[in-house]
Amino acid sequence: MQFQVKGRNLEVSESIRSYAEEKLGKLERQLNDPRIELELAEEKNPSIAENKVAEATIWTKGPVLRAREASPDMRASIDQLVDKLERQVTRYRRQGRDRRRKAARADAALEATPVIADEPGPMIVKTKQFPVTPMSPEEAVLQLELINHDFFVFRNAESGEANVVYRRRDGDYGLIEPQ
Repeated sequence: MQFQVKGRNLEVSESIRSYAEEKLGKLERQLNDPRIELELAEEKNPSIAENKVAEATIWTKGPVLRAREASPDMRASIDQLVDKLERQVTRYRRQGRDRRRKAARADAALEATPVIADEPGPMIVKTKQFPVTPMSPEEAVLQLELINHDFFVFRNAESGEANVVYRRRDGDYGLIEPQ
């Protein structure tokens, strides 16, 4: 396990460092060679009662796990943080196990059932035909505005190729030209 402790607005004592390493070491049993970064901070605002903050980031082979906890005592913050991370690790491991079981059941079901070739796929429900007249891309944009669609297919007067103009999310227009 790679373990790193940082302090923000406070000096991290050796006792707090060893306490955190001991507590977060529990997670190492459930994860394969995690890299854990713990940041301990003290909020300087006097109106914040829970001013001892513990934040952890754990890099695994899968997702990156993050948690943040605050309390009036740093050891309590670390305890709460470890509890939260244990729940995340348990959920992460269960999801992987469930996914593997589901895949195994699907493989077994595929072997048991014959393949049916007549499964319906995406269907074309409407066909339109229209004359493709040669025009410039600027004229095509005007046509696009007139018909109030998201795209317009036209024959480029300069190249003779079929082109598409489309309305972008930012309100401008794009031009698609085949190569």
